[in-house]
Amino acid sequence: MQVLFHQITSHADITVYETHELYGEKGHFRVLQFANSDIQGALDLRNPQRIVFEYPRAIIHLLEYNLGDPQHLFMIGQGIGTLSRYFADRQIQVAELDRTVAELSVEYFGCSSDSLWIGDGRELLERQSAGQYESVILDAFDESGTPDQLVSLEFFTLVDHKLHEQGALIMNLIGRGTHDTRIHAIYTTLCEVFPYVRCFQLPVEKNSDVRNIIMMGSKRPIRYQSRQLAGFTEEQPEYAYIIRD
Repeated sequence: MQVLFHQITSHADITVYETHELYGEKGHFRVLQFANSDIQGALDLRNPQRIVFEYPRAIIHLLEYNLGDPQHLFMIGQGIGTLSRYFADRQIQVAELDRTVAELSVEYFGCSSDSLWIGDGRELLERQSAGQYESVILDAFDESGTPDQLVSLEFFTLVDHKLHEQGALIMNLIGRGTHDTRIHAIYTTLCEVFPYVRCFQLPVEKNSDVRNIIMMGSKRPIRYQSRQLAGFTEEQPEYAYIIRD
C-alpha cells in the first residue's frame, strides 16, 4: 500500500492510498478511506471508467430506469465522485461538507470542480428553486452513519418540495437491514412523504452484518430490473418511529 495523502480535518481522518488488491481482487486501485470506517470509494486505475462498487451501479440503474435520462440532479456527499463523474454531462450540483474531500476528488480521482459546492447539503438545497430537480441523491456519512438531519421528516419534505412533479429521492445508507431499527425508522419517515418507497440491500453472511442499503422514495411507482441491481435485492423494512429534527 502506498499512501498518497493523509490529513485529519474537522470532519474526518482522511487517507488516500494505492493498492494492488482490493477486497480480494488483484489490480491497481486508488482508494479514499476514513479512519475506523469502510472505504469511501475506489478508482480502478487500469480502467478508470469502471464503477468499482455495487451501490453506485444500482443507483444509476434505478435513476435511469425510472427517470429515463435525468438532466437536473442535486447530490449530497461527493466522496471520490463516482456518481458526479458518471453524470458529468448533466446539470448536477454536488454539495460536500468537507472541503478537503472535495479537493481530493478533483486532484486524485479526476472529478471536475465546476459542479462542486462546499457546505451543508441541506442548507444548500434549501436555497434552490422549488421543483428544480428530477432527483436528489443522498450519499453522506459521518462517524455514526447518515446524519439525522438528512433522514428526518422535515428533510424529506424539503426534498419533495425541490423535486419535479415525478421526481425521486434515492439514498445510499449503511445498516443491518431488516434487523436495524434505525433503517426501519428511515423507511417509516420516508413513507410519510413519498407515496412510493422501495428498499434494496446487498446480501451478507449474517443478518447482523452491516451492509449497503439503497432506499428510494418517488412520486410515481418505482420499477427495476433485478439483473441490473448489481446484486442488491429488495427487502421490506418494518414500520417504526418517525425521525424529526
